[in-house]
Amino acid sequence: MLELDGLSIVQGDFRLAADLTVAAGARVAVIGPSGGGKSTLLGAIAGFVELAAGAIRWRGARIDRLPPARRPLSILFQDHNLLPHLTAFDNVALGLDPNLRLDRDQRAQVEAALSRVGLEGLGARRPSELSGGQLSRTALARVLLRARPLILLDEPFAALGPALKTDMLDLVDEIAGEQRATLLMVTHDPADARRICPETVVVAEGRAAPPAPTEALLADPPPALAAYLG
Repeated sequence: MLELDGLSIVQGDFRLAADLTVAAGARVAVIGPSGGGKSTLLGAIAGFVELAAGAIRWRGARIDRLPPARRPLSILFQDHNLLPHLTAFDNVALGLDPNLRLDRDQRAQVEAALSRVGLEGLGARRPSELSGGQLSRTALARVLLRARPLILLDEPFAALGPALKTDMLDLVDEIAGEQRATLLMVTHDPADARRICPETVVVAEGRAAPPAPTEALLADPPPALAAYLG
């Protein structure tokens, strides 16, 4: 399980506290007002945001003292974090070897990951030659290849049209299920949460609340979430 134990994040006038547990294999949406700290929370778990206090534990072991590359997770951002000078194949291959020194078996793994996300035959294209949906799939292929037990999604599909976003959410759901991964997904759209996340964490008013059943939470949201949802 993932434990955020007495977590405190301080950035100037901004404060965010979290004291919660996410069960292993859970799919949890992270939702709340803009500027409330959703991305900051994921950044702290990933190791990109410094903690003022508290601990982050995965399966009982502290990971907050580890550098980002050594944490048992993959994170997917809205900008996909693809290197523009590399092909789709090489961007995915970074998930196996940052030096891109792949043997035959590893190259086959990359090709299989590209095929799994519907990009078979497109590995030679660079990001500028890919559509928005293909960029998302490339980034997701790298997550698939890394096969880390914790997947963090920071609104990576927000810019996609409804039909394509639905396809990507379903693909994420399939991959998380196949890998038995724990999923935390920042979203501004309650429909995304309803689709693949039975539980939701509300981040508002300086606090990340413990996970609660998504349907019940959206049917009777707390005041800060109700104001955000309109």
